[in-house]
Amino acid sequence: MLFRKIRSLIGLDVGTRAVKAVELTWNAGPVITGFGYAELPSPDAVPETVLRVLRENDFHSRRVVTSVSGKAVIVRYLTMYRMGAEDLRNAIRFEADKYIPFDVDEVVLDCQPFEADGVGDLAPNEMRVLLVACKRAVIDEQLRLLASAGLHPEVVDVDVFALGNAFEAAVQRGPEGGNRVSALVDVGASKTCVNLVRAGTSLFTREIHAGGDAFTTAIANRLGLKQSEAESLKQRPGQEVERVRAAVTPAVDDLAAEIRLSFEYFENQFDLGIDEVLLSGGGGRLVGLSDDLGRIFDRPTMTWDATGDMPIAAGTVDVDALREHVSELGVAIGLAS
Repeated sequence: MLFRKIRSLIGLDVGTRAVKAVELTWNAGPVITGFGYAELPSPDAVPETVLRVLRENDFHSRRVVTSVSGKAVIVRYLTMYRMGAEDLRNAIRFEADKYIPFDVDEVVLDCQPFEADGVGDLAPNEMRVLLVACKRAVIDEQLRLLASAGLHPEVVDVDVFALGNAFEAAVQRGPEGGNRVSALVDVGASKTCVNLVRAGTSLFTREIHAGGDAFTTAIANRLGLKQSEAESLKQRPGQEVERVRAAVTPAVDDLAAEIRLSFEYFENQFDLGIDEVLLSGGGGRLVGLSDDLGRIFDRPTMTWDATGDMPIAAGTVDVDALREHVSELGVAIGLAS
């Protein structure tokens, strides 16, 4: 009799305000077998906060996938002549200075051809290529962090692509929905990731350096509160819902304007419409945000659950805590998947 080896992976998402970890274990399909969440008091507290998440929760594996983001990461969608994998890597490295603003010796490069039927015009001898570059120092810092926590890195991914992986794993599209363009908009504390996906392929990504912190600052300024008080009110507005919504309106409008620029560029570039906007991230929990953005974008806009219909091992996972933070777990689940 043959036994299939059970495989577990932890997706570790180190954000600006919190550390999130989700462990998926595959048997017949993915099962959520571990979950941890801890607020991050300061950037200097990342190592001890990661250790606390691992120590205070049940995880079966020390194998981990993590991610990078920010201005040290460059993503480019290229059109190139068709060539083999080895020739492509050589060509990318030789011509890297055309595509990235860093010295090629300072970065880690990766590239991947991809298919996107019905999107734009390609000559028979051309192909689409996704290029990702990240400063080597940022990746080295991530690897040191993982080693200090006793973790074994499998992959270092990019936040915005992890979000797409989570969507693909959690949302099953029927034949009629396979060609829909979905805008995944993950509103974090200090940044917002936008990933436009169609039929399992990422067609456009952007990272906007604004997020939930701008909502908190708007509440503090408008209502005369300390930042900590404004953050608490943002998360639990209670009877103050209308005052909070009025206070954040300028910040929501600013973020929406940036997102809409991305939508307009994509639609003009590819002659495709965006069918829906799916919100996630801690900032995405802002009361009324989906309604306000839906009105601004004039498209169906809603939050989504990155856990999908994955079973949860209730014996080792605090299900209530996971559900409380589920909107923030898109990146972590995408990394683990």
